[in-house]
Amino acid sequence: MKLQYDNVSYRCSKLVTKSYSTSFSLGISFLNKRMHNPINGIYGFVRLADEIVDSFHDYNKEYLLEKFRKDTLDALEHKISLNPILNSFQHTVHLYSIEWELIDTFLKSMEMDLQPSNHNPASYAQYILGSAEVVGLMCLRVFVEGDHELYLRLKPTAMRLGAAFQKVNFLRDVKADYETLGRTYFPDVDFKVFTEHDKINIQAEIESDFNAALEGIKLLPKSSRQGVYLAYIYYLKLFYKIKKTPAEKVMFERIRIPDYNKIMLLLQSMVRLKLNMY
Repeated sequence: MKLQYDNVSYRCSKLVTKSYSTSFSLGISFLNKRMHNPINGIYGFVRLADEIVDSFHDYNKEYLLEKFRKDTLDALEHKISLNPILNSFQHTVHLYSIEWELIDTFLKSMEMDLQPSNHNPASYAQYILGSAEVVGLMCLRVFVEGDHELYLRLKPTAMRLGAAFQKVNFLRDVKADYETLGRTYFPDVDFKVFTEHDKINIQAEIESDFNAALEGIKLLPKSSRQGVYLAYIYYLKLFYKIKKTPAEKVMFERIRIPDYNKIMLLLQSMVRLKLNMY
């Protein structure tokens, strides 16, 4: 029996999504309606963990993240939580058979952010896996709606899409990550002297992820393809804008796409989908 509280919980997760990301909120609105709640549930869970390590500077982050992990386990075990975000997440996890391995890997990446970091290639790959690629796989579980064969087929490209989004975020937020949080995500890059050569190498890596991800988007069911494609187009345009921005400016200015441009991207993506112009 679905409780009224479950509906309230999903509304809380939707509020978190709308408050933190207009682009993802817009993308979710173009998924099939039955997918709105579960994707909001996943986003709300991910955002709460991210907020702990990124924003709660006046509190004991280690304690809060460990408690968040324990509360997540408790919610999953008992299939309810008095934390509405965790309640909507556990409901989604059970409904779509999302593996604990994905959740655990994500939380381990959040734990990596508890301390200032200067990633090497191995830790960078591990962080991308946990912070982005497994989140893509959680969403893919929803998008394929129980089709395990399709899940396995699209798994590699869903991971590449998550990686592309995360790496664009890294470039967009490089100033705050480096100066405020003491994090250097891209390995072998000295952000004290961030060069155009460094930026070009990073962009080549991201472009490869975007190209691989598009092939998977084309194979998604119609129920999810338009919403995912819209998010893809938004991040691709943001990436192109960053590409046109000199390295020194990226270090001092957070690149963004104005809300009125997001509406244009929405209309363009709808036209491209109808005409199969991927």
